[in-house]
Amino acid sequence: MPLQTVGPQRLYRQIAEQLRSLITAGEWAVGERLPAERDLARQLGVSRPSVREALIAMEVEGWLEVRTGSGVYVLERTAAKGGKSGAGSAHKEKLSPDEWGPLELIRARRVVEGEIAAMAATQAGRKHVAAMSKAIASMKADADEGTLPLDGDRAFHTAIVESCGNAVLIETVQRFWDSRRGPLFERLGGHFETVDSWRAAIDEHEAIYNAVRARDADAARRAMHAHMDRSHERFSVSWRRAKAKTPRTPHPKSKR
Repeated sequence: MPLQTVGPQRLYRQIAEQLRSLITAGEWAVGERLPAERDLARQLGVSRPSVREALIAMEVEGWLEVRTGSGVYVLERTAAKGGKSGAGSAHKEKLSPDEWGPLELIRARRVVEGEIAAMAATQAGRKHVAAMSKAIASMKADADEGTLPLDGDRAFHTAIVESCGNAVLIETVQRFWDSRRGPLFERLGGHFETVDSWRAAIDEHEAIYNAVRARDADAARRAMHAHMDRSHERFSVSWRRAKAKTPRTPHPKSKR
């Protein structure tokens, strides 16, 4: 048999493969709760964010069910194999092998967009600053209506990178946002994003905006770093500590 091309595989997918193998071997029975993330991370020798990404991927693919405030549970095998029974079959989806892990994405955004914010503080023109202000106003209006302000969020970060006038950076941030709308990130957001958490994020956006408007590059970088750090924290809270929230309200401009 000829050799097959060997390609790199994302860490969260390697973790997911191990967990699927253990489930198939009967390590955890259907309906049984998996060990806590910290325990899985310790046994696998990886970070907790990588474990969380793997669990989210397995939930998207119908192997697990995440019960906010309780933990992660094994679903019926038929749900994972494409059958019609089991709580996970209603949202089973095949992930692309190129799908970025959402928590890994946030850490990458911290590095890249921190410098972009610093550049914006020295290069942004009036139209860019006005676009940032308009985006924040849109986010506040959506939050007041009980809607998650994803469109305003994208508009804000787009205005910042466009002020730099660098096509590579603009396309990079656009790629970040395409991944932000991917199934892994959307499922993670479905567990942890609330209007209240977005109100905190809006405050963080205002800090970035104020630094850019004041032409303070260091403050803009710090504000963007703080925003990404807090975003990472919001998505990293324990499943058992996460509070129940009101259902997500689809944004009329976000329908696909």
